[in-house]
Amino acid sequence: MQVSKTTNHLQDYGWNEHWEHTFASVSGNSSAGANVSLEPARVIAQFTNRYRIMTSAGECAAEVSGKFQFQAASRSEFPAVGDWVAVQSLPGEQRAIIHGILPRRSAMIRRAAGSVPEEQVIGTNIDTLFIVNALNGDYNVRKIERYLIAAWESGATPVVLLTKADLCTDTERRVAEVEAAAPGVPVHAVSALENEGRDSLSPYMLQGRTIAVTGSSGVGKSTLLNWLAGGDLQRVQGIREDDARGRHTTTHRELFPLPGGVIMMDTPGMRELQLWEADDGWQEAFSDIEAIAETCRFRDCRHQAEQGCAVKEALRSGALDERRYESYKKTGRELAHQARKEQSVSKRQKKSADKRIEARTSYSKHKLDID
Repeated sequence: MQVSKTTNHLQDYGWNEHWEHTFASVSGNSSAGANVSLEPARVIAQFTNRYRIMTSAGECAAEVSGKFQFQAASRSEFPAVGDWVAVQSLPGEQRAIIHGILPRRSAMIRRAAGSVPEEQVIGTNIDTLFIVNALNGDYNVRKIERYLIAAWESGATPVVLLTKADLCTDTERRVAEVEAAAPGVPVHAVSALENEGRDSLSPYMLQGRTIAVTGSSGVGKSTLLNWLAGGDLQRVQGIREDDARGRHTTTHRELFPLPGGVIMMDTPGMRELQLWEADDGWQEAFSDIEAIAETCRFRDCRHQAEQGCAVKEALRSGALDERRYESYKKTGRELAHQARKEQSVSKRQKKSADKRIEARTSYSKHKLDID
């Protein structure tokens, strides 16, 4: 397999020496044939099973190869927005075939909709995750906690942005509430309408860095993106401010290079973030409670009626907020239930696969006997 050289054109989307070395080592193990010339590209937009990618020659459409599709064990192994991929450009066409994905440095994942447990990749290779919550009827600390769990699990660095600060009369109190529920996470109140808070975001807006913007529909993600870009990159729809209800402005995930070299990823609003295999993220998001629990007298303390329970003492003294502790327990139960359900589904799938293999083996042996 031949590997073509890239140019500086991809640097607008974060190409650097790390990806150069990674591409050189991974492209040789792709699903492409030995005589196929591959080049690097980044997935900049996703529409179901179709993709828009950026190559050294510019933007074009792409789809995965038949072999790639056959070998993928789950939907999470397919390309997602933010992925760096090895592609084969088709001569004379504005189209390419994706043969492989470079190892992801981070990946934000949620549980996909449906009764069967399955992961859905929201975005990959994200350096900073802007968790956006509006200071109107959408404001919800418990919702922010869920996004923080997913953020810590993803490998990206979370930052909470409280948008529409112009609609709030007690911004400082709200910021303090979120800071208490997000230990160690920067929290910024901003207003695109009043052009307030932009300077506080400058440390994150670095050349070659990828920032994803996530949150519920109507919190102002697209407005935030347009504000930071200094122009209209995304169409914005109004919402009813009395109940903070609104339609999704963003209908797909997409990457946008901004002035200064930062790459922004906009994502559709999520009515509810269903968590997926996030034990580490759960512990990180509730690191304050985990730290208190470590001082309990008994290592296996369930924080119920045990003597010397530091968590119960923190609740009694007010050092630990009751609502935050309930959120901690609720998300813990949710993740444990999901893990049990996933194991059950995996067992059924394995049993079904074993039966199919046994049936094929039996058929082949019977056919040999007849021959």
